[in-house]
Amino acid sequence: MANSPQARKRARQAVKRRAHNASQRSMVRTYIKRVLGAIEAKDAATAGTALTEAIPVIDKMVSKGILHKNQAARYKSRLNTKVKALATSA
Repeated sequence: MANSPQARKRARQAVKRRAHNASQRSMVRTYIKRVLGAIEAKDAATAGTALTEAIPVIDKMVSKGILHKNQAARYKSRLNTKVKALATSA
């Protein structure tokens, strides 16, 4: 375990940072689930607005280091494809 004062402080900071990062990841997943829920409900308008709300949040998590840029691009691409497919079928 951490013995020096510096190591104890770093351990405390790591716990705090881990909790914050978990909260941020959870928020991103919630925004993604809102889009997927609207797609499941076949509601193109709600899905479109949910997607426009989710994209800046996903991008912000990339800049904070919560998500990898390729993972964020994959999320955005797949959500956008599903929303467009729903809009054309409706």
